[in-house]
Amino acid sequence: MYDRDFDFAVMRATMVMAQLKERGIHDTAVLNAMNIVPRERFVTEPYKAYAYKDGPLPIPANQTISQPYIAALMISLLNLNPTDRVLEIGAGSGYAAAVISHIARHVYAVERHAALVDYARECLTALSYKNITLLHGDGTLGWPQFAPYDAIIVAAGGPAVPPALRDQLVIGGRLVMPVGHEQRKQRLVRLYRLGQDEFSEKDYGPVAFVPLIGAKGWPMREARKSEPRP
Repeated sequence: MYDRDFDFAVMRATMVMAQLKERGIHDTAVLNAMNIVPRERFVTEPYKAYAYKDGPLPIPANQTISQPYIAALMISLLNLNPTDRVLEIGAGSGYAAAVISHIARHVYAVERHAALVDYARECLTALSYKNITLLHGDGTLGWPQFAPYDAIIVAAGGPAVPPALRDQLVIGGRLVMPVGHEQRKQRLVRLYRLGQDEFSEKDYGPVAFVPLIGAKGWPMREARKSEPRP
């Protein structure tokens, strides 16, 4: 079994030091959470040995789990507090939600792939997470049932921040999302909601995420055009 072949605790601690702290991630809560959550439990068997490598890895539904540094950067930009309620768009395997759940009060995670919802739920249940709620749905519409949220994180790139996500932020809330007019080339931005119709925005540089597909993101037919050909 993989857990006898690799010392994942050592690999995890090395990842936190070399990939996160040495690259400028200094949020203690984020570093502690990344050092707790077993990333190897959120990837499929063939990739467990590579769970702490500096890059993304395949997960079901032809998707990926984000590079550890990018996950840590986006979460740190949310400036989370222990009482925060967080909306995650693009739950994937559930890894980022697990990390956030160690910092915030509750995570509401939306995923458009039904197979990934099942996969994430299985991973999170096996690790006994209780403060994460999953939904199979269109993340570009947010999750109005539990709004408003103190923070929103979007793990896919869209041409603009969907209006529903702006609306579902509390005053003083933070949103982090890759935004760009090219589907595989975006800028990582953070929004602060300053008032009912007032937002500030800061750019944190170039990133490359899968397209945000949905009613207020990229249409499915357009997203397919950006997929690599065999």
